[in-house]
Amino acid sequence: MAAVMIGAGPHKASHTAAAIGPAEEPLGGIQVRAVASQAEQLLAQAAAWPERTWAAGGATGLGNLLAQQLVMAGEVVLDVQPKMAARVRLLASGNTNNNDPGDARSVAVAALRSRAPRRVTAEDHTAVLKVWPGRYRDLGRARTQVACRLHAVLADLVPGGFSREITAGQGASMRKRIRPSGPAARARRELAAEFPGLRRLDAQIRDTRTKLAAAVQASGTTLTGIFGVGPVIAAAILGDVGDASRFGDRDRFAAYHGTAPVEVSSGGRKIHRLSLRGNRRPGHAIHMAAVTQIRYAHSPGRAYFDRKIAEGKTGKEALRCLKRQISDAIYTRLVADAAPRGTPAREGNRGTALSPARPARTPGAGSSDQPLPDRNPAYDRPPRPGGPCQRRRSRTHAEPLDNKDPDGHLRSAPGG
Repeated sequence: MAAVMIGAGPHKASHTAAAIGPAEEPLGGIQVRAVASQAEQLLAQAAAWPERTWAAGGATGLGNLLAQQLVMAGEVVLDVQPKMAARVRLLASGNTNNNDPGDARSVAVAALRSRAPRRVTAEDHTAVLKVWPGRYRDLGRARTQVACRLHAVLADLVPGGFSREITAGQGASMRKRIRPSGPAARARRELAAEFPGLRRLDAQIRDTRTKLAAAVQASGTTLTGIFGVGPVIAAAILGDVGDASRFGDRDRFAAYHGTAPVEVSSGGRKIHRLSLRGNRRPGHAIHMAAVTQIRYAHSPGRAYFDRKIAEGKTGKEALRCLKRQISDAIYTRLVADAAPRGTPAREGNRGTALSPARPARTPGAGSSDQPLPDRNPAYDRPPRPGGPCQRRRSRTHAEPLDNKDPDGHLRSAPGG
């Protein structure tokens, strides 16, 4: 029997599957309720096709649970991004509108025609590294929301309000000192007492950071050896990147999180601009590592940043160059960590290590994943005597760095 591709479109209340053959001919459909026995029901109805491969839509999102259940049952499952299925529907009918059977069939077609579909594997420690950074971000956002609302209420009770970020101790002591002068002031004071305690959120943030640091240490990664990369940033990168070998080279890794520029040439002009595609969470983590390096004069990134400024680049251009250098250093360490012991890791860009080394050859790349134009030597090269790296930076580059401590950890300030 020819191999059968079964596309599964997961939803909150039900799961619909559509089976197609090698020529995209429909072979049948399956629909089950989203219940505890959903995987068993799908496998029972798919028993008519022994040589089958499953294609799960959004296996890293809404379809994660169903995909993992099928993998644990010994099935071969491919991950199909929702945008790929939407493109199939667009080519088939001219629009992306869909229903459950159509969605499942488009997932199957996308997996069948994809050149290199990603196979879903059983969750391991990488999933843990994705759970705790998400919790850390959620707690940071919750604390920011509570602090801002409490600040707004107290500003109507205290002349002048607060000049800086409000803390749990300030809020509690201020509520005790307020003497309401009327019914409106009394209502505002009662409202301020109703907000969830900042101390509780701060304690949850500290506890989550401890668990996150333990998970990073258990992974055995060497990312924390890069200046400005603490447990929070390392976990954010490891949880989203997963297996670094799937990128092929450092340029594709940079394109994945958006530090590689894209070509927007027109006519005889060859222009590159910052990519707005890709996974922005690792990109934000690399940005935080870059601004942390710029903050400290003894860091290799600060010397590299100052050299770029001396060459005539703007602050934003120099920051983008530094982020690409840090991206290459992270890719090199990810590949080295994944290599078996005693096996030399494939060179990504030795010039981005934290010890001086020769820059690697720039691999060829397409227009969507090419390196920065006019790449310079490694950012960790010692500065020249009397060079610009010791000059005082302007306040413009220092302001966005207040959310980091010397170890590269995100503070528990607003924003998490």
